[in-house]
Amino acid sequence: MIWRSGFVLSALLVFLFLSGFAQQQLPPGTVLPVMAGKSLDSLKAKPGEPITGRLMQDVVLASGERIRAGAKLAGQVVESSPNSSTGQVRLLVRFDHLITRGKHYSITTSLRSLASMQDVFNAQLPTGTFAEYGTSISDWTTVQVGGAAVYLGDATVRDGMNVIGQAPGYGITRAKLIAAPQRGCVAKLGESTDEQSLWVFSPWACGTYGFEDLAITHHGTTPPVGVIELTAPRAFRILGGSGWLLLVIPSDSWAGNAAGY
Repeated sequence: MIWRSGFVLSALLVFLFLSGFAQQQLPPGTVLPVMAGKSLDSLKAKPGEPITGRLMQDVVLASGERIRAGAKLAGQVVESSPNSSTGQVRLLVRFDHLITRGKHYSITTSLRSLASMQDVFNAQLPTGTFAEYGTSISDWTTVQVGGAAVYLGDATVRDGMNVIGQAPGYGITRAKLIAAPQRGCVAKLGESTDEQSLWVFSPWACGTYGFEDLAITHHGTTPPVGVIELTAPRAFRILGGSGWLLLVIPSDSWAGNAAGY
């Protein structure tokens, strides 16, 4: 009888541990700059197909906790409509898990911006002529997805001559998000005003970059919350190596957000 009680107690402790392990949350408003780990093809994607990505820059939370670059993100294809009667090809996806150093976060995210593999690559190269490639990386000037300039020489992110963020190292940028209502990203009540980890993205980056006629028609903040809808007039492919600027949101979304991202 004693061994049975011990077994039941052990099973209960394991259950409670795993329940707590799965329920850890990231603060709403946290930005996750992610590189896709595999390609998505609108013609071949099937509901339930796993999608993966990895965090490209350390993310520092308000508590001081640091989510390290390289953390794994996982999600799945929700729906695929390769031959829509409306003339629009649709692909719906969601990211819902982040795994890092023994911790497992359950997340709900919206998509603020999506950049092609080529645009991600270009954002990491210095501006100017090939002669500049021979200089030290610490002297490079690069242009972020969306147009902001990064001056590694003085570790700044700039909009023209205005300093809008920090660039303490190659591929590392931090800045406050800037609304881009003309592209569909408006300011939100309750949105974090802290500097965020943006990797290759400008603070105002919104929508898609480097994709012909591909649009984010549902960012994921309104029902169905966390579901990202991408549409185009023809079949499309999003290559592994593309950049996804994800924003952690509450599972029930923010109150009063009837429009925008």
